[in-house]
Amino acid sequence: MLAIRVFKQDELPSEASSHEFAGELHGGVGACVIFVDAAPGKGPRLHRHPYIEILIVVEGAATFDDGESKREVRAGEMAVVDANQTHGFVNSGAGRLRQIDVHLSPKFITEWLA
Repeated sequence: MLAIRVFKQDELPSEASSHEFAGELHGGVGACVIFVDAAPGKGPRLHRHPYIEILIVVEGAATFDDGESKREVRAGEMAVVDANQTHGFVNSGAGRLRQIDVHLSPKFITEWLA
């Protein structure tokens, strides 16, 4: 039987406003997770992935952009982005945006569009 593996968010590799768990680097887990902690006005520009992504807003508010329209998503809500769907988001609240993004792939694959 395999033991449960525990990872501390702040010990994962970090980008500008996030920590990232890449499943392929941790025993071939079939998903990747980004722990977002973004200041107001911050977030990734338009991009897409060849797999589904689930974005869960834990604290604050984010405005999601699909390249044609925008929609605000608040704490307690989540968005599901289909494979190859253009998307990006920005922290549109006054405080921190804390969000968990689940990529249904063992590795991150991102095509930046803007």
